[in-house]
Amino acid sequence: MHFELAEEHRMLQDLVQKFVRDELIPLEGAVLAREASGQDAALTAVERARLDKISKDLGLWSLDAPESEGGMGMPYVALVGVNEALGSTIATYTLPPDSPNLQMLAATVNDEQREAYLAPYARGETISAIGISEPGAGADPAGMKTKAVRDGDDWIINGRKIWITRAAEADFTILMATTNTEGNAKAGMTAFLVDRDNPGFKVVRRIPMLAGEVTYEVLLEDCRVPGWKLLGAEGQGFGPMQIRLGTRRMEMAAWCIGAAQRALDMMRDYAPQRRTFGSRLSERQSIQWWVADGATKIHACRLMAYHCAWKLDQGMDVRTEISMLKVYATEMAQGVIDNAMQCFGAMGMTKEMPLHMLAGRVRNMRIYDGPSEVHRMVVARNLMDTRP
Repeated sequence: MHFELAEEHRMLQDLVQKFVRDELIPLEGAVLAREASGQDAALTAVERARLDKISKDLGLWSLDAPESEGGMGMPYVALVGVNEALGSTIATYTLPPDSPNLQMLAATVNDEQREAYLAPYARGETISAIGISEPGAGADPAGMKTKAVRDGDDWIINGRKIWITRAAEADFTILMATTNTEGNAKAGMTAFLVDRDNPGFKVVRRIPMLAGEVTYEVLLEDCRVPGWKLLGAEGQGFGPMQIRLGTRRMEMAAWCIGAAQRALDMMRDYAPQRRTFGSRLSERQSIQWWVADGATKIHACRLMAYHCAWKLDQGMDVRTEISMLKVYATEMAQGVIDNAMQCFGAMGMTKEMPLHMLAGRVRNMRIYDGPSEVHRMVVARNLMDTRP
């Protein structure tokens, strides 16, 4: 077994870390000021445009896009360090294109869809979203009520989708609907490519989330989609969707490692400087244990992430490991960040520091792409017979 990254992957990680340090972290003051005043905490259009140019000039676009589409074809193990670096800052930025939807598209497109959707997306020229969750359905695919019905060569889609990131700005949305009228939504789940200006596709609500993040609710009202925009095979959208979800869960784990490492580093820097009751905080056993336990858990989580990424690159089944990782990473990061906030005392509760936004982002991730409780159910189901 090898526990070192390939030289090219290590150099990529170093380059992204430098990009975060030099370009993203300096923007955190403005992000915090906007969030504290109730404004949109996301990067502004001007900031994103500048970052797009810099990151593209550095060669950081299309990292895991297929080489056939002009990408670098980087494996999952190369992206763990990339996303760890990006997760260490509250100046949230995505290196184009967003990996989860990219991987789902790459696994399912036909030649016509490749030219119209995958190729420009892989080049970073378009933005995508995905609509899976529905009001009242939560993480249960069997509760999906959005229906797609054939009408000649087209499909008519009706229903609602919620908690969609980037729905208002995306050029197209990968939309999950059921085409099975027998009631087995999982078996009948089908993916469609729906353009932003498609009649009947309406963004009806902007939903502010913790840490300045935003999602949207979408209404599909007699939304007519041409037949060639059915993604993959009819009734077989569940499998490709799992490719997308697995990629996002890997990203989330790496983001959590980065956020936890940032909080730990802040605690390590601060504790030796702060004196209370005649002693430095770093001399207090509780602080020492927070640092020791945090470092141990981050190390363990990082190893879990690289192992899971390696198995994905080998084409192995990671359904159990990816659920373990999603639970452990999010809950580990929540604990480390909370201890850092406690270490900083009243200052840790202010909106002048990034800790509260790191905490909010991680708290969101404990729900997104499957809450911890569902992933524990998956692990238990895969390890033993949990059927009644």
